[in-house]
Amino acid sequence: MARSRPRPHRFDVYLAVGGLLGGLVFWSLGLYTSGSGLVSMTWGLIPLTVMAGLELLRRTRPQVALVVGTLALVADQFTPGNAATILMFTDLAYAAVLYGTPAAARRIPVTTGLVTLATTLGFLIWWREPQALLIGVATGLVSFGPAATGALVRNHRDAAEAARLRAEQTALLAEVDRSQAVTAERARMARELHDMVANHLSAIAIHSTAALSLDDPDTSKQALGVIRENSVEGLAEMRRLIGILRDSSGDTEAVAAPTLDGLGTLVDQARANGLDVDLDSTHTALPAPVELAAYRIVQECLTNALKHASPGRVTVTLAQRDHSLDVRVTSPYGGARDDGPRAPGSGAGLVGMRERVALLHGTFEAGPVGDPASADGKTWTVRATLPITEGETE
Repeated sequence: MARSRPRPHRFDVYLAVGGLLGGLVFWSLGLYTSGSGLVSMTWGLIPLTVMAGLELLRRTRPQVALVVGTLALVADQFTPGNAATILMFTDLAYAAVLYGTPAAARRIPVTTGLVTLATTLGFLIWWREPQALLIGVATGLVSFGPAATGALVRNHRDAAEAARLRAEQTALLAEVDRSQAVTAERARMARELHDMVANHLSAIAIHSTAALSLDDPDTSKQALGVIRENSVEGLAEMRRLIGILRDSSGDTEAVAAPTLDGLGTLVDQARANGLDVDLDSTHTALPAPVELAAYRIVQECLTNALKHASPGRVTVTLAQRDHSLDVRVTSPYGGARDDGPRAPGSGAGLVGMRERVALLHGTFEAGPVGDPASADGKTWTVRATLPITEGETE
């Protein structure tokens, strides 16, 4: 199937018709550019018609139109001359630079400039009179002037297009950054929500199951007390988080992040929930991100021990090295226990701990360790190494 040729632009059609009609008016009135020629003005209608037809190609075939238009302009010089033919040629020179290839846009102004200079020097040498300069000026106005104007317009157009593309790229990058920031913030909120509430809900689930399964008033009363305490604390944590999320004015007072000084209280709560916990913590002042990460890791490990660990002692050890803080939490691991209720887990706790450590460029390990046949039995060990930037602990 033959490919259809592009149709001329409507504006180009107007230029062609207007140029042709204007040239015919000049011809009918006897208005010539030189008043003399080797042939009669009737022959000048041929270059005029050709030039008008080339105006239809000024956008689609600009270089072809300029070459043929140059020949038509030379032919017009052998007639008395028509101003419309010359004006249409200037438009072809302008369009060839504006709509042509980048190489043509660079080459045409240089070529027309050299032609103008050569014409001026040639007539000066031939005539040896200052009036020869007028020929050079006329040549420059017809050829170099339109080409230079086209180059300026094209440069401005290319600069505007480049600026538009840069603006689009900037907007796209900003949208990508915004999406990444939203994703990171959602992940951070999910970690905080899980760490704040999971411990309380796990205790509530376990003790409520115990209260329902045991027909002992004293045990049920004790379980309900633990449930109430964890419910109140969990609701307080939820209210603080929801208040921060709902406030858009920025006037809400910042909530202090938990520190390692609160580990004692955290361990006491775990003991109240039924865990046998041993805490060994030796450290000095640490950067706030490190303290928060260590606190949340211990909190999540105690929650997991409450939900999944077999009966036995849970040990929490924090030891500060030269440039890092080691956090180690061990709990009995020997399969499902049958002496009490358990709470289901989703696995989000390990993911959250690993993400916290990764944000600080530390290392994280979690899994069963030891021999089930040994005296201590097999344990589930969580170990995190949190780097401490030198100088931040002073």
